Amino acid sequence: MSAQISKEPLIRVIKRAERPPRQVTMLRALALVLAIVAGGVFILCLGYNPISIYGTILSGAFRSTMAVQATVKIMIPLLISSLGVTLAFKMKFWNIGAEGQIIAGAILASYFALYHDTWNHWVLVGVMFLAGAIGGGLWGLIPALCKVKWNTNETLFTLMLNYIALYVVDYLRDGPWKDPGSQGFPKIARFSKNAMLDKVLGIQMGWIIALILVVVLYIYLRYTKQGYEISVVGESSPTAKYAVMNVRKIILRTMFLSGAVCGIAGMVQATGSDITLTENVAGGVGFTAIIVAWLAQLNPITIAIVSFLFSVLEKGSSVVQSSFGLSTDCADVLQAIILFFVLGCEFFIRYGFVVRKKGGAS
Repeated sequence: MSAQISKEPLIRVIKRAERPPRQVTMLRALALVLAIVAGGVFILCLGYNPISIYGTILSGAFRSTMAVQATVKIMIPLLISSLGVTLAFKMKFWNIGAEGQIIAGAILASYFALYHDTWNHWVLVGVMFLAGAIGGGLWGLIPALCKVKWNTNETLFTLMLNYIALYVVDYLRDGPWKDPGSQGFPKIARFSKNAMLDKVLGIQMGWIIALILVVVLYIYLRYTKQGYEISVVGESSPTAKYAVMNVRKIILRTMFLSGAVCGIAGMVQATGSDITLTENVAGGVGFTAIIVAWLAQLNPITIAIVSFLFSVLEKGSSVVQSSFGLSTDCADVLQAIILFFVLGCEFFIRYGFVVRKKGGAS
């Protein structure tokens, strides 16, 4: 008996019973308030007025038409890639390769932008859209094939593919796609006007594509047979097999779609914002998308809201840097503090700590 007591840990983490929706909402609101307070303390330690800093973040994102357009521009690839990883995460397939899938989609779309820019504009845009989706989808299909055939670890596999995609861009930039007119540092030529996405309300039309994808994926995951199959496989593969579902086919199909959506983000970024292909076409968006997707509980509608808030924070932080002379590191720390509290809240919503009582009972 004493041996059994000694083996029991002092503190254990246990899964909580599902909390009422109202209580969950209150906890999340409290976490946001605590994040703002903690961020304010950090700002005070730097010698600045927290109210001024927070006010500048909000005003920086909305102070003018150009500021709003810049905020939406930041939001576009983040929203689309967050929707992409959501498809895989719903299936419990840990797709950490959104960065690589974004790059792969951008590469394939850029081929047509560079070498077929004499086509009819709308035909070219349509082909680049399909190319971006196919490029990202095929890049996402590689780890899925290895998973179903050899049961490889998809987390490591998708992560490593990010770097391979990045090196492909470097190879193209320094080799076959190098701009002959580049001086000093090699680069890929800027796309012609015919290969650029059109602007709607002063912003590249990627925001329309993003909103359409929100609606399409919400319907797909919630109301279609394939969306239901994704949920079942995510909950339990043995249950899916018992229900005579082809689990391998579902994994392959879903990962192709996940990569395809991320590839669309790459196409939109390259042809709508960067107007060329660079190694920064993903720019870390694929990793931020993972946080956004989980914060939004893998709900496409909520993902749109969270992506917008992240974009406001990023745009506002850049204005704070220029207005107050804060380094980029300070802005990153402030964002990290807010994320720490919000993500920590999600942990305490689902789990709790149990302390071993005297005598071994807990």
